[in-house]
Amino acid sequence: MISRIKGQIKQRRQNSLLIDVGGICYEILIPVSIMETIKAQHKEGDNSVELITYYYHQIEPSRSIPVMIGFTNEIEREFFIQFISVSGIGPKAAVRALTLPISVIAEAIDTNNHTLLETLPGIGKQRAREIIAKLQGKVGKFGLIRDRDRVTTRGQIDEDIQKEVLEVLSQLQYKKQEAQMMLQEALKNNPNLNTAEDILNEIYKQRAKITK
Repeated sequence: MISRIKGQIKQRRQNSLLIDVGGICYEILIPVSIMETIKAQHKEGDNSVELITYYYHQIEPSRSIPVMIGFTNEIEREFFIQFISVSGIGPKAAVRALTLPISVIAEAIDTNNHTLLETLPGIGKQRAREIIAKLQGKVGKFGLIRDRDRVTTRGQIDEDIQKEVLEVLSQLQYKKQEAQMMLQEALKNNPNLNTAEDILNEIYKQRAKITK
């Protein structure tokens, strides 16, 4: 089992980091809230990182895929393990869901705040009720994490997401200037986009209209 990983950040994506460890690159999945903590801890130009990891195998028909999820400390990892103990929430679903600071989510669980939990990606009314039923009264210490000022304001497109979009467009043979124009046009037409996938889908829709 891999419990820690230390190396150089080669690439940042919305929900993952590519980390070079002695010439081998590992993709580490990172919840948005943890990604913001990592950014806050790093000085500009410093690409070194050490993460506590949750390691498991995702079982699919005919194959088993090793997956690592990263955290900056054991407390964040402990909350994650508690969160995935709720029926129906797997590790990858939890990575997508944890877009708000852990302290905010813990407080919502402890105060029976269904409304806030329902805003988390992939968490609807039924799942919010199950989270509270399973974890209420067990997450108090996580509410003490000092992370409330580290998550990108909703509606504001993170710079790393924009870079990811531009990298994909570059791989698709679009020139840099053209790719930047496509990105800006997509954000202008739909300011509510908040993931690289959403932006790329919007760009595709715009180009599809042009070619009709």
